[in-house]
Amino acid sequence: MGKTLLEKVWEEHTVRTLPDGRTQLLIGTHLIHEVTSPQAFGMVRDLGLKVLYPNRTFATVDHIVPTDQRAEPFSDPLADAMVKELRKNCTETGVTFFDLPSGNQGIVHIVGPEQGITQPGTTIACGDSHTSTHGAFGAIAFGIGTRQVRDVLATQTMAIGKPKVRRINVNGKLAPGVYAKDVILHIIRHLGVNGGIGYAYEYAGSTFDSFTQEERMTVCNMSIEGGARVGYVNPDETTFEYLRGRPYSPKGTEWEAAVARWKAVASDKDAVYDDIVNFKAEDILPTVTWGITPAQAIFIDEKIPDPKDLPEKDRDTAAEAIEHMKLPAGTPAAGIKIDVAFLGSCTNGRLSDLQEVAKHIRGRKVASHVKAIVVPGSQVVASIAEKMGLAEIFREAGFEWRGAGCSMCLG
Repeated sequence: MGKTLLEKVWEEHTVRTLPDGRTQLLIGTHLIHEVTSPQAFGMVRDLGLKVLYPNRTFATVDHIVPTDQRAEPFSDPLADAMVKELRKNCTETGVTFFDLPSGNQGIVHIVGPEQGITQPGTTIACGDSHTSTHGAFGAIAFGIGTRQVRDVLATQTMAIGKPKVRRINVNGKLAPGVYAKDVILHIIRHLGVNGGIGYAYEYAGSTFDSFTQEERMTVCNMSIEGGARVGYVNPDETTFEYLRGRPYSPKGTEWEAAVARWKAVASDKDAVYDDIVNFKAEDILPTVTWGITPAQAIFIDEKIPDPKDLPEKDRDTAAEAIEHMKLPAGTPAAGIKIDVAFLGSCTNGRLSDLQEVAKHIRGRKVASHVKAIVVPGSQVVASIAEKMGLAEIFREAGFEWRGAGCSMCLG
């Protein structure tokens, strides 16, 4: 009987099974940032321990680093203190730090892939819920809490329960104007925000096969919004070509050996899954969320639903959302006026996202009542976009063009 990618990676990284049934799992790559790491470093020091494998931890600043006024000291004293603390911790422990002056700073889930740190067949942990992004490369990646950040720093392992695997097949060709974000919102709309609890989502089918690596990252990124701590796509030639030549990718003869390993880690054709769900690409249309959960999603040509028309389990939440959003039932989604437009985040702050939006806003102007902001996901993305003239397109349209970081996603 064949194995899934998750089973292969899990077995390879298992140190032992703990008495409570969880796995002591070796973490191949550890990513950290300024918000959840200071306390973890402090706990390691308080225990009289050291960072065990500093070469397996990579740091950047993203969560609360300013994206407008970047000169230090920052006007926000908390942000200033956290960035300085991470800088100090990395210097003292030898952890690689993509700091602001490096030209490589950015959102941790964008920096990892673009640097070639994220690779197939490994385990990746980070103190952030959207770590599932890295699953787009065929890695088993998940968010962890601060105590677990401590554990990984000190032991390069952590205790975690092995999830079941749900294969989500999407087959067919997407219509023009339908994107990877629409696909994952469609999945969450149908499976719910709790549907993935206890599962890893394996995304498969011809639609995912045709996706670019960045599109796959968008889908895997939002697995957690569907309740799945882990989401992944089996690695293929698209994955390998994305990684080829990146700073931390294997080089020379090591490259061919790595690709051979990466190919072998993909799920076997006769792998057995705990659940399989199928979707048709042609059923997916441009999608927006209207309420207070990602599952409250509708197509752009639909209307805000009436709670009484929904399944009983969804009625109270829908009524709460309607009250909170001040959107009466029956309001057409396409007619809703917005106050803010934000392009960025670890979901949609990559170069391809900026390119796609720039195509549509070229020669147009942001409405006078709308605040529009573009926050590139990394300094590398920003630099390339500026050289391509994208920044100027956004500025001419009335967008603010900012430095790299999480920005509005965190608040």
